[in-house]
Amino acid sequence: MKNIKIADVTLKKLSEDMEVSLLFREKTAIAACADGLGVDTIELSPVKSLREDSIIYKTIAKNIKNAALAIPVGFSIDSVADAFECIKEAEKPRLQIELPVSTVQMEYTYHVKAEKMLDKISALISAAKELCEDVELVALDATRADEEFLIAAVKEAEAKGATLVTVCDDAGISLPQSIGALTEKIKAAVKVPVYVKVSDRINMAVASAMAAIAAGADGLKCAMAGKDVLLTGAISDAVSVCGAELGAQTALKNTKIHSSIDDMLSGINHKAYDADETVSEKKKILLDSDSTIAQVSQAAAVLGYDLSDEDSGKVYKALMQVCGKKGAVGAKELEALVASYAMQAPSTYHLESYTTSCSNLTSSMSQVTLKCDGELISGVSMGDGAVDSAFRAIEQCVGHHYELDDFQVQAVTEGKEALGSAIVRLRNNGRLYSGNGISTDIVAASIRAYINALNKIVYEEE
Repeated sequence: MKNIKIADVTLKKLSEDMEVSLLFREKTAIAACADGLGVDTIELSPVKSLREDSIIYKTIAKNIKNAALAIPVGFSIDSVADAFECIKEAEKPRLQIELPVSTVQMEYTYHVKAEKMLDKISALISAAKELCEDVELVALDATRADEEFLIAAVKEAEAKGATLVTVCDDAGISLPQSIGALTEKIKAAVKVPVYVKVSDRINMAVASAMAAIAAGADGLKCAMAGKDVLLTGAISDAVSVCGAELGAQTALKNTKIHSSIDDMLSGINHKAYDADETVSEKKKILLDSDSTIAQVSQAAAVLGYDLSDEDSGKVYKALMQVCGKKGAVGAKELEALVASYAMQAPSTYHLESYTTSCSNLTSSMSQVTLKCDGELISGVSMGDGAVDSAFRAIEQCVGHHYELDDFQVQAVTEGKEALGSAIVRLRNNGRLYSGNGISTDIVAASIRAYINALNKIVYEEE
């Protein structure tokens, strides 16, 4: 029986599918689950933030006991050392050279001709080989590549010291027989092991994987979760049933694979990170006590805020206090934290007084008086409701109109005398400024929130 190696790409796949990064504990849980299921390799996503990723990846490297740990090195020679630094403490480290081999990907994505891509493959593998004995060439979009160039690329990789090569069906439109034929050609061209990464875009991942095995593939790449990918549970079941006919087996623990994956997915709140385009980006935000400052900044960016390092630190500190009480926060809670703690500007404008009148028979009218540099400024305006007329009156006071990007009101406490919290987002020169106000009078809370955001704009402009 031939032992088919299994490389787990769950961390890569979920990082691609999810617009908000996985949390620290989620990444370590995924890696631990894969290691426990008997996969031969665990693949990490590329380094994006060296400081953050190196901490996470070094932790994973120390905890993985059985599987090899692989990481892409990027497109430049300088990034090879950074990638190796993240996994050098692993029992079995592996550096991956992930490069496209199809004309469309080489020329339109990387702006590189075929000859230059061969040079890049040679240079990157040579640089990786100086640091790590185990080096892999991952031929992206291989099913759409010119076969002569693909074979030249894998031969060049082998000549420079690559210990295995992988051909990928990234387009996801190849039939099983085409995958099998390509696998057979690559196997005939090189002596190193050949892995295959198939797609489930046309619901043929398992069939394509079995065709690759029949054609001599030495390994497969699969994920425990994700879209258009060969699922670990599916290939494990298929090999268990049909493996004897092909003379193949895997080291996967088929009896515990489905329950373990279900437990892992429920632990990382996978539904909260649903990559379906119909789900609002804000609904994908979920932060907890394991979140990092970088993840907080990234989530704030999804909401539209460009936080400074200082403001990110303030919001992160407040987030940790909230998470200590309620576990995790979503978009609404994060918005309130940004409004309350980011860029606490001096009060250029102070609310002195306001009056408002409204009924179902006439338009609302508000008068707002502000104090600025010891001078009282008043504005009177009509509007569609008490809050709208009050905001218009403030604009009269300051002599400028700001785009109201968002306005939220919610109760902070219960009962008829409940405190109301208002959040106002103003847009100025393309940037968002958020203000928060609290009062038993919801109109007063809204006015205070508007003035709070206004003061931030004035402070930054000065």
